[in-house]
Amino acid sequence: MKASIIIPNLNGAGWLRDSIESVWAQTEQDFELIIIDNASTDESLAIAESYVGRDHYTLIKNDKNTGFSAAVNAGIKIAKGKYAVMFNNDAFAEPQWLEKLIQMAETDDKIFAVQSLMIRHFERDICDDAGDYVTLFGWACKRGDGFYVKNYNKNRRIFSACGGASLYRKSILDEIGYFDELFFAYFEDVDLSWRANSMGYKNMLCADAKCYHICGATTGAVRYNEFKSVQSGRNSILMPYKNMPILMFILNFIPLLLGYLLKILVFGLRGFWTPYLKGAKEAFAALPKVQKPKFRMKNLPYYVLIELWLFVDIFGYIGYRVRRALKIK
Repeated sequence: MKASIIIPNLNGAGWLRDSIESVWAQTEQDFELIIIDNASTDESLAIAESYVGRDHYTLIKNDKNTGFSAAVNAGIKIAKGKYAVMFNNDAFAEPQWLEKLIQMAETDDKIFAVQSLMIRHFERDICDDAGDYVTLFGWACKRGDGFYVKNYNKNRRIFSACGGASLYRKSILDEIGYFDELFFAYFEDVDLSWRANSMGYKNMLCADAKCYHICGATTGAVRYNEFKSVQSGRNSILMPYKNMPILMFILNFIPLLLGYLLKILVFGLRGFWTPYLKGAKEAFAALPKVQKPKFRMKNLPYYVLIELWLFVDIFGYIGYRVRRALKIK
């Protein structure tokens, strides 16, 4: 089997059926579909149950909300496909979406993840996510968010693939580990891609694999809310601490500290000071549980490459903010 498509669901009654139907309509049909329901209390559970009995369909029903990471990990563990494909319940794929993702993955065995070109569902000419990146300040950002889709029509290597609509090579997942469940939700995909980068694997954007995304439909967090503030406060600390070798972490400590102080200011000005600091407190409590990947001297060139990425992407972020301020799309 070529692919296992995994959709986590939590109270997605308004969009889950359309998301599933877009998957069944793919030109590439050699796949299974796995839905993990995180204790939904709306009609979405009944929608997921209505497909039970269909070939190559599995429904896992959790008795509590385990978070994104644990939910999709449950799907990965039973996946039969060569590729595990994460897909949000508020995303809708074009018919050739899966075919294009697989075609790109097949071009190079070193490709770990292939991200879809994610487009805003209600603004079909505007990009939602064309690959994630991280700056030296420890900020994880979405490339292309809010700009015209026509500017992102070329395949390219990216720092991180968004877990909302990306293909992952199962053999490499088995080697480097799955999504870190300490993250619960947000940045867990960046952590995973960072891990792959550190071992010399590649993450790619496939511009021809298009899907449409409501964004924040499950969490209600398009930009800021209490839940996202807690997740950001915790995971923005865990992510670099976990993935940077100790010397790299010491080298970057000052810009990372500056980044956290600026984030506290930003979240505070928007009324989310308390939840952001709550998340930071959770991060420090979780540090003893963090499993840092083993340092390998043979991976030194990849650590250097990541350091260059983090530095260069500061300017990418500045450019993004300038374009947004000038309302240039």
